[in-house]
Amino acid sequence: MKLAFVLDRLDSIKIEKDSSFAMMREAASRNHQLFVMQQGDLVWKDNRVTGFCHELILLDPIEEKYRWYQEGAAEAIPLQEFDAVLMRKDPPFDIEYVYSTYLLEFAERQGAFIVNSPRSIRDHNEKIAITEFPQFIPPTLITRQESLIRSFLEMHQDIVLKPLDGMGGASVFRVHRADHNISVILEMLTHYGTRTIMAQRFLPDISKGDKRILLIAGEPAPYALARKPKPGETRGNLAAGGIGTVQRLSERDLEIAKTIGPLLDKRGLLLVGLDVIGDFLTEINVTSPTGMQEIAKQTGFNVAGMMVDALEKRIHSRQ
Repeated sequence: MKLAFVLDRLDSIKIEKDSSFAMMREAASRNHQLFVMQQGDLVWKDNRVTGFCHELILLDPIEEKYRWYQEGAAEAIPLQEFDAVLMRKDPPFDIEYVYSTYLLEFAERQGAFIVNSPRSIRDHNEKIAITEFPQFIPPTLITRQESLIRSFLEMHQDIVLKPLDGMGGASVFRVHRADHNISVILEMLTHYGTRTIMAQRFLPDISKGDKRILLIAGEPAPYALARKPKPGETRGNLAAGGIGTVQRLSERDLEIAKTIGPLLDKRGLLLVGLDVIGDFLTEINVTSPTGMQEIAKQTGFNVAGMMVDALEKRIHSRQ
């Protein structure tokens, strides 16, 4: 197969934990041909969507941190000539990201197979998407109105506030009823009432970990990566210093995954990361879910292999 990955700069990728690298390594082990491009390499030209791509050769053994690959010369290749194009650009989900999804969606109409579906990526804000499944979520408020947020805080006493376009735990605040900084926090997060944010009741089970459950073709991997906050912190995100511990899915985890997975798969979301704290769904990650390498290292379960299996099956079904 001929696979293209839309990524951040290769020299910025942390290969010891990056899920895109795990997928590329697995695909290369099966003799699939790899190409890479950045977001800015996607262009509309001559009535089709083209990627200015580089063929990628993974080095074995890896020579050093930034010498794990060789790149070929840039080639202009229409996206429909690949067996699959995997959109793995990390957030922020800004206007440039939206423009990329428009280009990828047009390539899809020309016959390209894009993972994940660009329209579904646009339609599933990673915070707001949970509202489709109210039976699984904690008490949640989405608003830009300070009075409503203050009333929500008064009701629940201890809440978490977060922007709708953040990642890695950035700008996430835990606020208590007696917090003297609530006004300035709300001013900053809502930009004085001009930006919508999310408020959720604080979940004490965060101390046991913010579980990342990976869904592949609608089915959950059997293990979750529980990201536990470091001392003095309430965010479990690895980017915020959380410690990742792998555990088997609980009955509740499976209930959530088995309910949501098939529906998202039908929408073209082949790879999804659910965030679950205790028994509650808190986010649905559809841009570039990670956690594959941590699960593989701690359990031996090859999540990247599960992903490439699903990718091969979908490609063959299209032929």
